[in-house]
Amino acid sequence: MISCCVLHPKINTPSPSSSSCSSMAELKQHHSLLIRLGLSSDNHAISPLITFSSLSPYGNLRYAVTLFSTLPNPDTFLFNTLIRAFSLSQTPSTSLLFYSDMLHRSLSPNNFTFPSLIKSSSLSATIHHGRQVHAHVLKFGFGSDVYALNALAHMYVSFGLLGDARKVFDRMPVRSVVSWTIMISGYAQWGLVDEALAVFELLPQKNSVAWNAVIAAFVGSNRFREAFGLFHRMRKEEEVELDMYVAATMLSACTGVGALEMGEWIHRYVVRSGIDLDSKLATTIIDMYCKCGCLDKAFKVFGGLQVKGLSSWNCMIGGFAMHGKGKDAIRLFREMEKEMVSPDSVTFVNVLSACAHSGLVEEGRYYFRYMTEVHGIEPAKEHYGCMVDLLARAGRLEEARKVIDEMPMNPDAGALGALLGACKIHGNLELGEEIGKRVIELEPGNSGRYVLLANIYADCGKWQEVANVRKVMNDRGVKKVPGFSMIEMEGTVNEFVAGERTHPLAQEVYAKVGEILESIKMVGYVPENEGVLHDLAEEEGESPLFYHSEKLAIAYGLLKNKPGETLRITKNLRVCKDCHQACKLISKVYECDIILRDRNRFHHFSNGSCSCNDYW
Repeated sequence: MISCCVLHPKINTPSPSSSSCSSMAELKQHHSLLIRLGLSSDNHAISPLITFSSLSPYGNLRYAVTLFSTLPNPDTFLFNTLIRAFSLSQTPSTSLLFYSDMLHRSLSPNNFTFPSLIKSSSLSATIHHGRQVHAHVLKFGFGSDVYALNALAHMYVSFGLLGDARKVFDRMPVRSVVSWTIMISGYAQWGLVDEALAVFELLPQKNSVAWNAVIAAFVGSNRFREAFGLFHRMRKEEEVELDMYVAATMLSACTGVGALEMGEWIHRYVVRSGIDLDSKLATTIIDMYCKCGCLDKAFKVFGGLQVKGLSSWNCMIGGFAMHGKGKDAIRLFREMEKEMVSPDSVTFVNVLSACAHSGLVEEGRYYFRYMTEVHGIEPAKEHYGCMVDLLARAGRLEEARKVIDEMPMNPDAGALGALLGACKIHGNLELGEEIGKRVIELEPGNSGRYVLLANIYADCGKWQEVANVRKVMNDRGVKKVPGFSMIEMEGTVNEFVAGERTHPLAQEVYAKVGEILESIKMVGYVPENEGVLHDLAEEEGESPLFYHSEKLAIAYGLLKNKPGETLRITKNLRVCKDCHQACKLISKVYECDIILRDRNRFHHFSNGSCSCNDYW
């Protein structure tokens, strides 16, 4: 709350307007009093009113401008107040107009003027005004002011002008933690993670803010192994406390690779250290457990929250969705409504996704209408994509196509890709060919789209078309993303790429795969060759079918785990039919559960069956 206290210049006690403003109605009463006292043109008297009306969440920026316009000689402080207010508004460029007016009145800017002015410049369409403001920073003698220089560095980063940002940074006589963080995060924002690390290494004393910035850079670029390496280094080399921000970043890394052990350790540390479990951190913990295959622990954390924010509800509903528990997701959504929490667009994406993964066609149709009719949320591309996925998975390909044709916007690659995948599953060549060509034009650099279309052709014996697809890929320089799987053992994430032998225990792992294959053949395993010859084999000359990355990860887990312990695998691609069949039999023969998270969902293999009921 901003005080509107006014001291009458001729009386040594506050005027009747000395109480604090909590609304514009009160402020207008104070303003009326100032007019009656003859103080409405006094800078000192009007200043609190302009400050409240321009900066308070209960204020009114237009009213602040009206107050300002009545002043014959506004001072630098008042100009700064409005420059700052407009930098935070929907029209930040207005700050530049007030700055220009300020200069025309022969008022000199001070060290409070430029940070807000530069922020406004960073929100402009071009860098032109920003460079002019930069010149004024130097002209008025603020070339050593760390706040102005930090704002300039951030401005150049926002325009992707990292060279200019680096020049500002290198010329700073004194650098604050914010200075270093701007450069580390700036490089990361534009994908230059190694440059971000190089700046970090120059930092003499590394605190938790800097560590979090550089770890977040690697997490944001999906370079999770290096993120874990930095985290271990932080704990070993530096006396830095693990705060809520580093915890949240590392939990995201655990989520990315399925590192449950590390995620659990961080959760225990958060609880033990008394770190404030705000809504964001709580949601990150729930998300980690969901995506590491521990739905029960995720729900326990969720249930223990005294206040459940919308993001927490969405995360838990999404967790049920990715585990194929559609009815549980709907049940939780209903409970959310009973708690008077209003759903948003994300909520319905999760509900519809839950229906799609569980084959709940009629429920999906119902909630697609419900979101608009009851909550007034208009379907976006993501919602239409979920409906296409729902119908296509259920074999209703023409209905799915009708949804695409009737979308009020152009369908994206997600919706078309869902239909293309279903065409492969249900053997619809004609529709698959049409949709495949459309989705490839939308995503010409996505190798998976070519592979899927080639496999549809191959399943129908159209080998010339398969060759044509491969030729288009080669001509465009499109390379297949290699399949890899990760498994965490004893706090270390081990990565396996199909057909590769770079792991220190590669010889033992491959021998174990051979043993596994012989064991499951005895209980009915027959290699599923459909599509494999055309699925851009990860290693030529090797038998890629037998050495897909998830099989290697499972073999490693069986080598290292105690008998009967659950194996948790994370894969970057969709699990193939052969590996799905093999995992079911491995869980039966070796009497262990296998929880596999692929690109689309979770598969929980236990005693010869899968939680997806072969619906994926």
